[in-house]
Amino acid sequence: MKKKSTSQSAFFNLRFLIAAVFCLAGIFVALLGIGAFSNLFAQTKGTKQPGVAARQDAPGTQTPDVVRLVGPVALNMNLRDLPYIPNEGENEGQRLTRYPFPLSGRPARSGTSAFPQLQSLLEKILTPTPNMPPPLLTFDGTDRVGSGCNCRPPDTNGDVGPNHYVQTVNTGFRVFDKSGNPLTPFTTYNSFFAPLGTSNPCGNNQNDGDPIAFYDQIADRWVLSDFAFPSFPGNSFWQCIGVSQTPDPVAGPWNLYALQVDPANPAFLGDYPKFAQWNNPQPGGAYHLTVNLFNPSFQGVRVFALDRGSMLGGGPANAIAFTLSAADVGASYSFVAATFRTGNPPPAGRDEFVLAIDSPATGGVTLTQVHGRLFHVDFAVPANSTFGVGPNHLPNAEITVNGFVDAFTDTTTLLVPQQGGQPPLDTLGDKIMTPVVYQNRGGTESLWADQTIILNYPNGPTAVRWYQFNVTGGTFPATPVQQQDWSNGNDGLWRFMPSIAVDQNGNMAIGYSTSSANDFPGIRYAGRFASDPPNDLGQGEATMFDGTGSQTSASGRWGDYSMTTIDPADNVSFWHTNEYYVETGISWSTRVGKFQFPAGSPTPTATPRATPTPRPRPTPPPRP
Repeated sequence: MKKKSTSQSAFFNLRFLIAAVFCLAGIFVALLGIGAFSNLFAQTKGTKQPGVAARQDAPGTQTPDVVRLVGPVALNMNLRDLPYIPNEGENEGQRLTRYPFPLSGRPARSGTSAFPQLQSLLEKILTPTPNMPPPLLTFDGTDRVGSGCNCRPPDTNGDVGPNHYVQTVNTGFRVFDKSGNPLTPFTTYNSFFAPLGTSNPCGNNQNDGDPIAFYDQIADRWVLSDFAFPSFPGNSFWQCIGVSQTPDPVAGPWNLYALQVDPANPAFLGDYPKFAQWNNPQPGGAYHLTVNLFNPSFQGVRVFALDRGSMLGGGPANAIAFTLSAADVGASYSFVAATFRTGNPPPAGRDEFVLAIDSPATGGVTLTQVHGRLFHVDFAVPANSTFGVGPNHLPNAEITVNGFVDAFTDTTTLLVPQQGGQPPLDTLGDKIMTPVVYQNRGGTESLWADQTIILNYPNGPTAVRWYQFNVTGGTFPATPVQQQDWSNGNDGLWRFMPSIAVDQNGNMAIGYSTSSANDFPGIRYAGRFASDPPNDLGQGEATMFDGTGSQTSASGRWGDYSMTTIDPADNVSFWHTNEYYVETGISWSTRVGKFQFPAGSPTPTATPRATPTPRPRPTPPPRP
């Protein structure tokens, strides 16, 4: 509606109005700074006061589950010699979400100009001049044909070690040297986990994807995992885990384990599993695992701490677990635990940090909180373990962040346009993405995290929201140290599927997918020096690999995650793996790339050497 002209009114004199606005803004900031609104916010939200970290519950006040893992079972064969066992592969289907989407209704809007030439010109004008260098190396990973999987998406994931890069997609994995030369054929998880036997789905040729591969730089070992089940809906849902017994993932040997997701509720699927490594409780530390529970609707979240020390030593292992119901988590799901990679390790006794955001039942909701929980683990006395606060495991703190809108509408998460007018792609814009990175530099402890948000709801484009949280002393902050909605100067490109990493000098980079109505889906990355002004990826953006085709599947499945990690050989090289298309159709490809910050970054500091591998020690048996 057009406003009436007020040019003749002294009250609405432009200079007076500007002065009044600044005055009111100053008063508001001052009141906010002294906490004048914090109690009101807490009362209206019905949650803990933002930024006030609640005391972790006392040991013995919560009741964890203790689940004995099947195994270890030894895999003593070189991966090159494993017999090939094909994988039926997960069929393309609707993504499981906190609240179901009808996936129908009006088509997603592209948010781009109807005049491509004008749009292209605007992008060139608006895009800042980048300082990020091109990649040092890129090479092709596994593609759909090579995976033997009639599935979509590939769920591309991988990690780098001193001498190897291990990339995994839904049905299996492949080991490369650091020049991109394959050292093994593609190995299916059915082949890899076969020694576990037919008593559980892991060893019974029922591996179904959502894979994770990561390098444990503290112990110089490798971990591979996927989930397995006969059917969904159904029963008997398991997480399959392999831990190498040497630094060489090709020669092995490996110790294999199988974890039933929820023995008390065997029909609950543990979807979207995510791993993190932590050096506490000492001496052995924990591998943390988080999953979403479905049957077939959303049932809640389950969090685990796996006895890392015993698994590294090839001993029997327990998992300590807590289940949060759908009511307990409210509108949130997809918890992500922090993982340690560079810098000093977390101090002895530091509890694990776990983050999540809300995924409301409707689109367009402005959110202002990141939920923070602490996971205290005690393998010697499991009953002393706690997660969050109280019997419902509420967040230890609510971190207040700039308002953002999750990248979905009331009807769909399929929003990202592609060149050629193909069906839009899934944003995965309803969760904190993996990994959440922990770093301890000079006694300052930080968490780094990212997600996909939508700007100009519902038109877009999507952007990458990233955070740095100061958690020194094991306490969540009231607000982030840094945060930004990265759109590269609002150039019109859609950015989504991010993953974040931080080198030993505190320089940060994010790899992600890109697309628009004028661009094929591709792979890019952006970053910042630790010395750059806050709240900005000051080194700009670089292209890792341009896609040359679009996806034609109406399902829009893409991702469901990417991975950026730091090379432990130098602690400053970034490696990223993601998805793209060679030609328009249904057959995906993947790419692996390496890059470093340009000259002028802060002088590297020494990184502590890996600690000795903990000795084998049996974990206490589950309580009756």
